[in-house]
Amino acid sequence: MSASKEQPLAGLRVIDLTRALAGPYATLLLAGLGAEVIKVEDPRHGDLARENSPYVGRDGVVVQKAHDDDVSISHLSRARGKWGVSLNFKKPGALDVFADLIRDADILVENFASGTADRLGIGYAAAKAINPRLIYCSLSGFGQGVDEGAKAMDVIVQALSGAMYASGGPGEPPVRMGIPIADMLAPVFGVIGILSALEQRHRTGEGQQVDVSMLGALTSFVGIENWRAMRLAGLPRRTGLTVHRLSPFGIFKCRDGHIAIVAAHDPLTIGLFKAMRADDMLADARYATRDARVANAILLEERITEWTSELSVAEAVAALEAEGVPVAPVRYPEDALADPRVVAREETMQIVHPRYETDAELRTVGVPIRFSDAQTGFADRLPVAIGEHNDAVYRDLLGYPPERIAALREAGAI
Repeated sequence: MSASKEQPLAGLRVIDLTRALAGPYATLLLAGLGAEVIKVEDPRHGDLARENSPYVGRDGVVVQKAHDDDVSISHLSRARGKWGVSLNFKKPGALDVFADLIRDADILVENFASGTADRLGIGYAAAKAINPRLIYCSLSGFGQGVDEGAKAMDVIVQALSGAMYASGGPGEPPVRMGIPIADMLAPVFGVIGILSALEQRHRTGEGQQVDVSMLGALTSFVGIENWRAMRLAGLPRRTGLTVHRLSPFGIFKCRDGHIAIVAAHDPLTIGLFKAMRADDMLADARYATRDARVANAILLEERITEWTSELSVAEAVAALEAEGVPVAPVRYPEDALADPRVVAREETMQIVHPRYETDAELRTVGVPIRFSDAQTGFADRLPVAIGEHNDAVYRDLLGYPPERIAALREAGAI
C-alpha cells in the first residue's frame, strides 16, 4: 500500500482513559485507523495491563519482570501508537488538566465501572459542559446506570451471557472461551458507535455519549441462535465438536490431529461421501436430504469419524479438497497468527520492543480492515514508562509552562 495514502481517522484526537483490555482495544483500533490517541494513566500504578505476565526485554521473554524496561506483552500490544501521560484525577489541579485535554478533542473513551467517572468529576455531563462536540464512549460491564460500581471481568460476562453453555457437549461442565471474547466484542461495538456518532456530528455539530455494555455485546452474539426454538424442537443445544442441526458440520479426529468439515448442503455431502468412497451412504435414505441428515446426525458423524480416524490430517484434507468440500486443519493459535495470508495483510503484526530485538515469531493483533484509498497502522511510539510523553503533551501540546508542570508533579497530579 502506498505510504502516501492517508489513514481514515487522521486528524482526530482521542483521550484514552481506559485500562485492562476492553477499553485499550477500542483505542488501539482507533490508533491503527490513524487517530491521535493520548493514553491517560494514574501516575501511581498505570494501566493494569502493565503487570500482565509474560514480559519481554533484554533477556527475551520472561515470566517475572526483572528490569525496569521489561514490558508486559499485553501492554506492548495494547499501547502501540499511543501517547502516554499520567494524571491522578483525585489530586489538586487534575480536573483543570482534564478540561484542557478534552477541550479540543474529538473522542473520549473510558471503561470505568458504571458511575465511577461521574464520581471522579470526569463523566459525560462534565465533559459535555467543556466540549459539546465530544464523542464520549463508555464501555462497562452492564451499561451506564446499571449496577453502578459493579466490576465485570470477561469470565463473569461469559458466565452471565449464556455463552459457556453454548459450547461443549451434553453433560459436560460449562466451557470458558479461550479468548476474552466479551472484552473484545464490546470495544468493537464501541468503535462502531463512535464512528456512527461522528457521522451524526457531521450533520448536527453536536457530540453525544456512546454507551456499550460487555454483557449486552456478548449476549447479542449468543442470541443469533434461537436456543429456545431448538429446545422446543427437541434438537440438542450442546453437541460438542459438531453442530447436529447442520450435520455434517464440525470437528473430526484424525490420526495426528483434527480437521473442520462443512458439508451441510447436498452437493457438499455428496462430495464428502465420494471422498470417503462410501457408495452405500450415497444411496442411504437416512442421508439423502438435509433434514434426514439432521435427524440421523449421530450415526452420520460416527461414520465420518471412522473414516477420518484412519487418516492423517494432510491425507483427509487432500481427499476432501479434491471433491470440493470445505475443510481445514485445526491449528494452534501461534501457527494461525503466522499464516502468510494474515501476515501479508497486517492482520497480525510482530511484537517489537522499543529497545531490544524480539523474537520474530512473537505476533499480536493488527487492524483487520483494508481500504482501497487509505492505510492503517500504528505510529512508532509506546508509553514504556508511566507518563512517558508528559512533556510532549502537557508542554508542547497544551502549552503548560515548566513551573506549572512542576507544580502538578509536586501535587501528585501527574
